[in-house]
Amino acid sequence: MIDLKLLNRDFDGVVTKLQKKRVSEEVLESLKGRYLQLKDIRTKLENAQATQNEKSKLFQVYMREKRDISELKIEVSENKRLIAELSEELRISEESLGELLLNIPNIPHDSVPDGESEDDNVELEKVGEPRKFSFEPKPHYELGENLNWLDFERGIKLAKSRFTVVKGVGARLERALINYMLDHNRECGFDEVSVPVITNSTSLYGTGQLPKFEDDLFKIEGEELYLIPTAEVSLTNMFADEIIDGDELPIQLTSATPCFRKEAGSGGRDVRGIIRQHQFYKVELVSITKPEESYEMLDKMVECVSSLLTNLGLPHRKVQLCGGDLGFSASKTVDIEVWIPSQGKYREISSISNTEDFQARRAKIRYRDGKKNRLAHTLNGSSLAIGRTIVAIMENYQNENGEIAIPDVLTKYL
Repeated sequence: MIDLKLLNRDFDGVVTKLQKKRVSEEVLESLKGRYLQLKDIRTKLENAQATQNEKSKLFQVYMREKRDISELKIEVSENKRLIAELSEELRISEESLGELLLNIPNIPHDSVPDGESEDDNVELEKVGEPRKFSFEPKPHYELGENLNWLDFERGIKLAKSRFTVVKGVGARLERALINYMLDHNRECGFDEVSVPVITNSTSLYGTGQLPKFEDDLFKIEGEELYLIPTAEVSLTNMFADEIIDGDELPIQLTSATPCFRKEAGSGGRDVRGIIRQHQFYKVELVSITKPEESYEMLDKMVECVSSLLTNLGLPHRKVQLCGGDLGFSASKTVDIEVWIPSQGKYREISSISNTEDFQARRAKIRYRDGKKNRLAHTLNGSSLAIGRTIVAIMENYQNENGEIAIPDVLTKYL
């Protein structure tokens, strides 16, 4: 959630930065209207309270001078009523602004480039060279069906479209990748945690999935519980409404979980295969840091994820997202995109984001800094999406006969 004190200090500056995230004029006008209304009520209340203090002091003066206080009593009584009315108006106005702020995205970092969409993202670095094939590379879904790794029809039979049964070597590869990634992340300094894959609405509010993205979540009927869209929700909210000893920071966590997303409205070529699924495994990274250390941690997380792909021999690139492509809770995001031969392009396989104190304010994640309690900064990133990693391995390591070579780093896990 945006800092109300920051709104008070520099409202126009905040609005200008939010425009970089392409927040609609209608929403910004609503924000301005509720903010000015709150400011007006607060000013009236402060004036009424100042008047009350002045009139209260007059009682003593009137008593010393033996003047009639009956009219003063009426004025004080009317002013008390006004203070009570304005206090209630202020409470309602603060709640109204607070509800709106739950749907206002995080302010982008100054370094975030301007832009409308992913076409305006900025490439930072390419790692590895795409393989030159002597034959036309097949898409992963064709390879997967031919090798009996992927069973799309049975996935639909068991659930609905965009659910897939992974079988045989494909299933073993899935498990191997999870183990490899968790081991690698521990070497990067992240502690492994196993968390619930069901979460409550409070946690989803804390990390910013609610209320804005409720339609993308799988809700458990009759309960205020949801299947997690990412382990970020569980890992981050482990520290919700807590005050952490500053000496314990940074906290670095990793977890492997199934994730569940409705992915409403997505289409195109991703309907085929396992690039965009309702259920998928993902290994997640989450860090909780002091504010002055969060961007150093962002760089560390990016390198940790990039080295995963380097070890797997998968060509990839690092991309800084522009304002128009930046996620709701993110202040700055670096995407890592892996090369997909059948599409002849790089596709996102990880997003690493610094949310600064946006999530910490919503979830009340603080740390003790001397005698003061300060909001922490939270970061999260995919490390990696397992299904998309399988896609990348299948397509980049395919042979002309349709068989798939396995990256050396995974041999011991298989």
